[in-house]
Amino acid sequence: MSSEQLENTKSGFVAVLGRPNAGKSSLLNHIVGEHLAMVSAKENATRKRMNIIVMHKNNQIIFVDTPGIHESERMLNQFMLEEAIKALGDSDLLLFLAPVTDSLDHYEKFLELNKNNTLHILLLTKVDMVSNEKVLKKISEYQKYQDRFLELIPTTIKKGGSIDQILDTICKYLPESPYYYDPEDLTTSNMKDIYKEYIREAIFEKTSKEIPYFSDVVIERVLEEDSIEKVYAQIVVEKKSQKGIIIGKNGETLKRIGKFARERIEALTGKKAFLKLFVVVKPRWSKEKKLLSELGYDF
Repeated sequence: MSSEQLENTKSGFVAVLGRPNAGKSSLLNHIVGEHLAMVSAKENATRKRMNIIVMHKNNQIIFVDTPGIHESERMLNQFMLEEAIKALGDSDLLLFLAPVTDSLDHYEKFLELNKNNTLHILLLTKVDMVSNEKVLKKISEYQKYQDRFLELIPTTIKKGGSIDQILDTICKYLPESPYYYDPEDLTTSNMKDIYKEYIREAIFEKTSKEIPYFSDVVIERVLEEDSIEKVYAQIVVEKKSQKGIIIGKNGETLKRIGKFARERIEALTGKKAFLKLFVVVKPRWSKEKKLLSELGYDF
């Protein structure tokens, strides 16, 4: 790349925000073309910020995937809200995802939290789920806040969406800057963090009720060999009964969790994966700061 090109580059951090299950992680995986961020139909799957790096027309966008904006008395959920608020304050630009079927309540809560009035783009998502008439009606409802957002873009991931339009619009408002990261990088997360999210996603996918919300994962070690990736991990739960559900009859549920996560690892690394899972009980881990800190959730 020439020095002139380097001088003309833009680079910046763009926090992706919205309520739980607004489609933030799905959008980012679609944009980057890899399954990096955890996706689940269940709410509150994303717990920590994750940087996903996208190159677009000589510009570098560092998307910050965030937990859904919500309130709860549980200590873990308070950490998740703090993660979203920190992203609000640390980013150059914000992208707020508003499903077309939502009322304006979630957007209005976001405006209250955006105390620094960081510039933001409003993304009206899932427009394929309703008629054009309803899309236009929802756009008109948001017009009363038109002095608060830079632009409003209707889109849908399922039908390909307007990814180039979204990226072009974001780049318009990024600061001129050299790249923060190597253009070949897709994320700043290390492999342990990604593998942890794959296993958590498997738990969300293969268990029901309260289990996903009272479980977490600790990657004990990763052995990278030429032909195989060996991963040893703990699944942490709060009660013995939850441990029994995770393991399942004759270990069948744990096998399904392992198979799902192993396939994710293999798709990412392009080689075989060996995954060894252990289940341990840590009472009240999601409710006490000290225990949360031990699992990497530092307030």
